[in-house]
Parts: sequence; structure tokens; C-alpha cells
Amino acid sequence: MRDIGRRSFFTAAGALATTSAIGSNAYATGHARDAATADEYVDVQLLNITDLHGYLQGAPGAHSQITGAGGKTYTVGGVAYLAAHLERLRDGRRNSLFFAPGDLFSGWEFDAAAFVDEPTVEALNAMGMDFASAGNHEFDKSVRFLTEHMENGDGFPVVGWDNDFKDSAGRRFRGAEFPYYSANMVWDATGELVLPPYNIVSVDAGRGRRLPVGFIHLTAIGSESFPGSYQPGLRTLDELETANRCAKELKSRGVNAIVLSMHDGAVAGSDFTSGTNPSGPAYELALRASPDIDAIVTGHWHKAFTMMLPDPSGNPRPFVEAGCYGQIVNEISLRLDPDTGAVIRELTTSVNHPNTRDVAPDPELKSIAAYWADRGSRRGRSRLGTQTASFTRRRNAMGESTMGNLVADWALWAGRQPHGPMDDPTDHSDGPAELAVIAVAPRVGQAVIAGDLIRDASTGGTVTFAQAWNAVGFGDPIMTVTVTGRQIHDALEEQWAPAAGGGLGFAPLAVSGNVRYAFDAAGQVGRRVEPADVLIDGTPLDLARPYRLAAPSYTLINQDGFSAFTGFTAPVRHTRDYESFIAFIRATKKLVPAPLNRVAVKNAGLRGARTGTVVPRQELLQDNHGTVPRPEMALRTARTGGAEGQRAPGGHRVPC
Repeated sequence: MRDIGRRSFFTAAGALATTSAIGSNAYATGHARDAATADEYVDVQLLNITDLHGYLQGAPGAHSQITGAGGKTYTVGGVAYLAAHLERLRDGRRNSLFFAPGDLFSGWEFDAAAFVDEPTVEALNAMGMDFASAGNHEFDKSVRFLTEHMENGDGFPVVGWDNDFKDSAGRRFRGAEFPYYSANMVWDATGELVLPPYNIVSVDAGRGRRLPVGFIHLTAIGSESFPGSYQPGLRTLDELETANRCAKELKSRGVNAIVLSMHDGAVAGSDFTSGTNPSGPAYELALRASPDIDAIVTGHWHKAFTMMLPDPSGNPRPFVEAGCYGQIVNEISLRLDPDTGAVIRELTTSVNHPNTRDVAPDPELKSIAAYWADRGSRRGRSRLGTQTASFTRRRNAMGESTMGNLVADWALWAGRQPHGPMDDPTDHSDGPAELAVIAVAPRVGQAVIAGDLIRDASTGGTVTFAQAWNAVGFGDPIMTVTVTGRQIHDALEEQWAPAAGGGLGFAPLAVSGNVRYAFDAAGQVGRRVEPADVLIDGTPLDLARPYRLAAPSYTLINQDGFSAFTGFTAPVRHTRDYESFIAFIRATKKLVPAPLNRVAVKNAGLRGARTGTVVPRQELLQDNHGTVPRPEMALRTARTGGAEGQRAPGGHRVPC
């Protein structure tokens, strides 16, 4: 027997967990088993999801199956089922809060993403989301877009096409009914926060009394340099230092119950009902974060676990992550001392509930999801323009293709567009792009070109919204940057590299229509392109001259394997790839394939001449062999050249 506050609890010694039909509870101590009957304490229920990414219809492909205790599998996903589970979990709980540690939108499901994620916000509003941390993907467009449009509902620039779509009730978009927070995302130039750092919720303690619970919010370190959320005007502060500083501030304000909601995560086994052998940046932070923090809720890594970790003082606190795509609802139950508002740590419990589809779906959320599925289907069939012939990725010997040339011309157009009303201010003069490049078959990472544009003669060559959407992009912006002529030359040289077995690898770059260049098929690697043979608007490349170059962020930050572009200056961010490509087709109206004459070869007849061989990349699969969504695939294969993916401080792979 151990006395906790004013009450004694009798439990089985050493028992820390139990399994039920809906998951496994993580107990701070054995006393927590009886916490549900501890009526003299103030009960606070914390419900959270993470990394929904706009998946209203359900978890995609292999993500619809998750594994629990004993290897049992569950079919999960869909906001209609999620809402039903939330209703069940909230039933009878006086103080229930529903929040998320980021990446709720910037969706990858067409039904949501094609309508700038307004459907996601409608669904979250209907489910009663109370507040959210800003993840990296909440910055995929701009701070202004997040705060003025997604939170406040302000329109831009063409209502009904770009935004402000009518929702399932026939109303124009009104914004989120919940706020976003981040304690460590700041404007780079001033160091000022772009969002509030934390929030304080007043919970009902009975007899007219209220107690404060504080929530600190963190965005993944380095989010401003991730390809999708690449934002040169932003900067993230150290996570641990920020969390501890905010905890100290909250304590000084009389807040004695504190929760950390962080969009950074960890790996802790494959059983969503427990946690084993944890590793990753969130775990490292959890071991060192202030003992004043009573629970740590994580995201970003698309993992599922629930466990108790000791704080620096040796007291247990929950350390959890709720998977992704609406797979899981995590529930943490806190018991607060009614006099001090402090968390009785020994009574804390946590459980991951699978969002199973074996319950009756919530009617309102079912209607919302069905409405946007129908609208998405209709929008996918809408007409953007026409094409006179097919555009394909089939390359000639010089690496050119009609699709590659089209996309390079789009990139140049995109890099010449002025900023729109939802773009953040830039620290640099937005000089128009002078040329553009696209990695059409990178030896590292994924190509921004996802498919062909095949002409449909039966429609007169109509190009539909869905065709364009599916052909180009994975959610990265086009950037305009300043590089030297030397960097452009060196990037062209980087197309060739030695391959296994003495071969010559070729990773062709498509160039915009105002560029012509020749390469020496008999030349050595690194000495195949003469600057005089590179013409931009008819003028030879000047190695010392600065040029404004347009390319996807993914390429410029060396996630395509073209390191020559690193060190660029004066970056200016433009619209995300698939949205920009759609705008390009709308503006162009008629697409005509350009001749394949932008690249020429010299000395092709000499002995030993070689163009090089493009090595096809294998499709990246999930652990259970399901296909990875394109945006996630792009990030997973970045930087290290394969499935290892981008790495966070400490060497941990960041999935998205």
C-alpha cells in the first residue's frame, strides 16, 4: 500500500499494464489502475491525433492496417469512424480536450488537397478540435496562409477556384474554429514568434472552481529547410531549450499541470499498444525536458506507441505518438490535485485506441467526407486547357523528353510569377527567373514528374485538373535563387557519374526552352560541358555572372543529387508544384510539345563515346509492401540516396 495525497490504493505489486479489447493502457504506477474511482481528484482527459494529412476517407493503402498486442491487426482510418470513437471516449468526461501535434493539413488525399485543405478544417471543426501545434506541413504554403486563411477564413484571390469553396452545408469557408501554436518557429530576420507559444486551458474542478492546464507547442527543428515547408524567411529554435523556457514561464503564471505537444517524434517498437526500445529526437528530449512537464505528446514520425518515461527527477510521465492518417486516438488521463492543480503523476494513464471501422460511422462526418469525395471527383474532371499531342517521359539519347521540356518550361514560368496575396514577405528582391532546370531522372530521390499527359482525342485534347495534378509534383515549391554561371555549369556536369562495374551513370536535367547546350560524349566525367556550349537566350554562359535560376526546392537543397546548387543566395519561394502546374496550364490554355533540340551531343562517333545510362529507381514500399504516398516518398528518399531518408540531428531518419 502507498499513500497518494489523501487516498490509499491497493494494487498488484509491479503491474504496470493491462490489455483490453481496444488497446493497452500505460500506467505511471500500479496505483493508476484504480484512478478512475479517485473522485476526490480532478479528472482531465487528453485526446490527440497526429499527422492526419487530410485523409478524410481513410488511411491509404498499407496504412489502413496497424498491429497491436500479440500481433493482432486492426483495419483503421476515416474521419467518420474517428468521430464515432471520439464521441464514445468523451462520454461522461467533464474535462475532455482534443488536440493534435501537427500536420493535420497540407493534405495528400486529393479530395482535401484539391480544395486547399478546407475540407480537412471542416472535418476537424465538426469533430471539435480544441487547438493544434503547427507541424512542418502547416507551413507548406506560408505563415500568412496558415493564420489569415486557414485560421481566419480570409479569401484569396479567386473565390470558388483558389479557395473559399462551399462546404457540405453550402457555406463559404470560414476558417478553423481552433487556434494553432508554435513556441519555436520565428521570423529569421527579427526572431519574433510567428504564432503564440503556448495556451492555458481552464478546467472544471467542481463547486465553481477552475484549474489551469498549460500546453507548450513545438514545430520540428529544421522545418524551414524541409523541401515542402522550405521557408527562407523562417527559423526554428532549439526544442529542448524552448520547452524548458516555456515550462518555467507557465509555472511562474501559476500553472502546475503542463503538457508538451511537439511535432517531432521517435521510434518505439511496432506494437501501437505499448512502447519498446525508444530512440529519436523526441525521446532524447523527453529524458531531459523539465520535470514540470507532466506529459509529452509527439508526432511527425508517423509512429505509434504509448509508454511511461521517467523525467529528470525520476517521476513517470506519458510519452506517446498516435501514428498517422487517422489511424489512432491517443488518450491520456490526468488527475489534478483540486487545491494546487498539480498532476498526481502516480495516477496518470495513457492508451492508444485504434480508429477501427467496426463501429457505426458518425453521420455528420460521413456526410462531410462523402461531399468532398464527390466534389473532388467533379473537380478532377474539370477542364484546364487543351493539348495538341501527348507529352511523355520517354527520353531520347540526350536525356530529353516532351514531358521534361514541358515541366522545365513550367518551372521558368513559375519562377517569373509575382507573389500573391497569401505569400509571406520576402527578404530578397523577387527578380524573375532567367532559366529553369528540372531533374527528370535523378540518381538520388524522386522525380517531380510523376506521369505522362496523354492526349485524349475523344475530348479534343482536353487536359483535366486530375490529369495535371497526377502528372507533376509532390508538394514542394518552385524557388527562384541566385547562382553563378559556374554553379550552372557544374550542375550540368553532375549529370554524369561513374556507375558500378565501370559504367557511366546519367541523371539528365531538363532545361527551359531559352537554354541550349551541348556535351562531349567522349569527355571525361566532370569535363563534358564547355561553358561556351551553354547558351541562355542565345548568349554563352558566363561563369562569373550571377543568374536567377528557377527549380524545385527539392533540387536546390541537394535532395536530387545536384550539390552544385548549394550555396545559392537570395531565395524566393513561389507556389507549390502541383498547384503551380495547374495554374500554368490554365494560363497557357493550349499545350504544344516543343522539339527535342535543347541538348546536343558532340563526338558521338568517336571510339569510347558514351552518353551514359539512366538507372531506373525502385519504387519505395512500406514495410508491408504497400506503396508510399508520393510526398512521403520524396522525403524518405532524400539526402542519403535511398530509403534511409532525411536525417534529423543525432542521425535519426525523418519520414515526413
